[in-house]
Amino acid sequence: MKVTYDAEVDVLRLIFSNAPIEESDEEKPGLILDYDQAGNIVGIEILDASKCTDNPFAVEYAVIGKAA
Repeated sequence: MKVTYDAEVDVLRLIFSNAPIEESDEEKPGLILDYDQAGNIVGIEILDASKCTDNPFAVEYAVIGKAA
């Protein structure tokens, strides 16, 4: 998984897969889901990200439970 923040356009992107994006839907205003050809979610884009988080430049990562 990869997380990017583009401060110039204020977009936070979570990338789950390197699969090509076949389709994108704005699920709710400012929340875009990217899908591959099979309909799997491969990414999420949050528009105006600085309004949705205290610090879009910081990322906290935590693993809960045991990995399979």
